Amino acid sequence: MTMRLLPLTIPLGLLAACGPGTPPPVLTPAPVVRNEAGLDRVLGRDARALIALFGTPNQDVREGTARKLQYASGVCVLDAYLYPPAAGREAVVTHVDARLPNGEDIDRASCIAALSRRREAR
Repeated sequence: MTMRLLPLTIPLGLLAACGPGTPPPVLTPAPVVRNEAGLDRVLGRDARALIALFGTPNQDVREGTARKLQYASGVCVLDAYLYPPAAGREAVVTHVDARLPNGEDIDRASCIAALSRRREAR
């Protein structure tokens, strides 16, 4: 009779090990890995360098000493934010945002590569 009860006692023993004192494992999502190689083609560059790389911007917005150049194609939209590193110095790109035309995120380096290959950039 003990042999028949043995299969029932093993699972009960395992469940007892997971009692109230043992917290459930915490599952964390894997970090999003983005390929940022290629950003060096834009970060730290001035407006002339961006125009040489991408052509005439679709938008050129100025606010005080800050400037935003926007480049758009059927592949993506790139916003390059330029700020002067010091008073009296020329503004350079300090931040870049990229998105698909529908607004979803896209890898910034991929967008830079795509925009530099378009006809307007030549």
